[in-house]
Amino acid sequence: MAKRRDTLSIGPVLRDARLKAGLTQEALAFSADVDRTYVSYLENDQKSPTLETLVKLCRELKLPVSELIRRAEQM
Repeated sequence: MAKRRDTLSIGPVLRDARLKAGLTQEALAFSADVDRTYVSYLENDQKSPTLETLVKLCRELKLPVSELIRRAEQM
């Protein structure tokens, strides 16, 4: 039986998408109008984003939110 996870870890997926887009945390944060330290917290799974923030980040990464979540679910 597969182990059930109670939380979805988007941090590594977000970091991978940002790096593939060739963006620094600072550049992503600036273009998505969020704080750079918040991006770091998200990538390290220390915070969970609101849907609004996730949409803004994904828009800048040119990655559908549904795809980011799909990737996170596969981890």
